[in-house]
Amino acid sequence: MKKVFLKRFLVLSMALATVAACTDLKVQEVDSFAPKAGATGFDPTKLLASAYNDLDVFTNQDNVYSLTAHTTDEMIPPTRGVDWGDNGVWRTLDEHTWNSTHSYVLSAWNDLNGRAYKCNQILSASPSPTQKAEAQFLRAFYMFQVMDLYGQVPFREVTQGVNDLPKVFSRSDAFDFIVKDLTEALPNLPVGAPDPKNGKASKAAANTMLAKLFLNKAVYKATTPQGPYTFDKADMDKVVAYCDAVKDAGYSLESSYFTNFTTAASKEIIFTTGGAGSPQNRWYMTLHYDQNPSGWNGFTTLADFYDKFEAGDQRRGVAAKKDSSKFSGIGKGFLVGQQFNDNGKAIIEDRGKTPLIFTREIPLSGANVKQGIRVIKYHPADAGQYILLRYSDVLLMKAEAQLRSSNAAGALVTVTPLRAARGASVLASVTEANLLDERGRELYWEGVRRTDLIRFGKFTTSTGVTKKDDYTVLFPIPTNAIVSNPNLKQNAGY
Repeated sequence: MKKVFLKRFLVLSMALATVAACTDLKVQEVDSFAPKAGATGFDPTKLLASAYNDLDVFTNQDNVYSLTAHTTDEMIPPTRGVDWGDNGVWRTLDEHTWNSTHSYVLSAWNDLNGRAYKCNQILSASPSPTQKAEAQFLRAFYMFQVMDLYGQVPFREVTQGVNDLPKVFSRSDAFDFIVKDLTEALPNLPVGAPDPKNGKASKAAANTMLAKLFLNKAVYKATTPQGPYTFDKADMDKVVAYCDAVKDAGYSLESSYFTNFTTAASKEIIFTTGGAGSPQNRWYMTLHYDQNPSGWNGFTTLADFYDKFEAGDQRRGVAAKKDSSKFSGIGKGFLVGQQFNDNGKAIIEDRGKTPLIFTREIPLSGANVKQGIRVIKYHPADAGQYILLRYSDVLLMKAEAQLRSSNAAGALVTVTPLRAARGASVLASVTEANLLDERGRELYWEGVRRTDLIRFGKFTTSTGVTKKDDYTVLFPIPTNAIVSNPNLKQNAGY
């Protein structure tokens, strides 16, 4: 398997001590600024800049992203000969057969917890009110991911020594802590306005995260992780209110779907990596070797997922312009069938000397180099910053909250403008089934599908899942972490 790294990370010994004390695993820092464990007197300005740079962890094709995408029906990581075998690290995610020693389960745990701890350091460094609010938002953002993926969240105070065990929040307690962070941060954050370079915390971003929290509260507060889930109307009313607050800040739908993923102005962009991490891995991980730019010939979608789109739905794709090099011979959206170069000439696959035709069919193992529908949202010709929060997600969260509050008519009113903007037909009504599909159509390959499938009760029954055990709605706590911190307890089933 090939990997492209945007930068080589500097790893200092004291940085490793800091993060090991918090997460029991090593982490790569994104720059050379690495404070000592248990130390005081940090520079909050430098630390905060470093914490924003840390958001590039979400742009990788492995680790956090792999746990959210390969475990769902929107993506498959086929083994092509010896390529992408990697001792089964990808296949086990697709099949739901991972365990507590899986390398990406380990690295994602480490990456997220280490970044949350850095926010603790900022908060201990006498930050300004705005800096404090930004640090609380970032801590909440990282802790949300840990809570969602693992169901337990370790927490170390900066004043603790390296030999002191971090306490561990249960999923329910973590939910309460994260809500408190975001609620306290809100008054001191800027309002925020649509911008393709929205790389800083804002009221709009905090309201979006609060909407996510309360939409999923039934999951995070459930007696058992796999449910059943009971959605309270009061919580759904909060979701609607938070979503409306984002709209009131000036966010709205972009009429051209793929504009969202370019450098052009978009009315939807709430929060990005701020330039710290390029989205280039999103096209490298899927493009064929013989396309321009040359990709890693890796991940594809499944035909069942592709078939959720109507022919006129612009989210399905925009063909490459054969009379211009602007698109480098690559379309946007789903790439299927014969592929063409910049001059409109059919590409011949170099290894087999046959036309490069992407097929609908794709096996998990034993795939050839041409099988599978490729996916392009960020295009190499005009890619913008990597998006973490987008307004269309807010709109769909509002619709779902309305539906779960027995207001299907209101949900239809909310969804209809989105489908119209995307060139899709008008729905006769909104149901759980077609709303889940709509979230898939709008947000595919953006790292939210796993959370959606779990909330809708479809995570272990969707297309491509081999192992149907309900306990896989949570990942295991890494073995190394439990050995180092007995306050952690292994999740059921592992």
